[in-house]
Amino acid sequence: MLDISVTKVANIILMARELDRAENELRGFIDRLTEEEQISLVALMWIGRGSFEAGELDEALETAAAEATTPTADYLLGSPHMSDHLENGLEALGLSAAGEEDDLIRGG
Repeated sequence: MLDISVTKVANIILMARELDRAENELRGFIDRLTEEEQISLVALMWIGRGSFEAGELDEALETAAAEATTPTADYLLGSPHMSDHLENGLEALGLSAAGEEDDLIRGG
């Protein structure tokens, strides 16, 4: 089970798509997440890029916790296609950020 809300993931996806103007905001957002949320975010990205299967979520979470040596924002921002991987990870887990993204874009 992920320890981060789909809404928070949607926020991160949107900011990552506007990285040239929102990098500081994105870094601050990620830095303010709890440790559990940051671990879930990394595991979700790994699932989305195919490093783990959706059925291996617990293993991905354990690995993310054990291998957390770099600040999460630095690690994620250094990962090409982060927003795509997060969306793919949600989809693999049967979740979607599309509605939350639409609400955030509209300011809702």
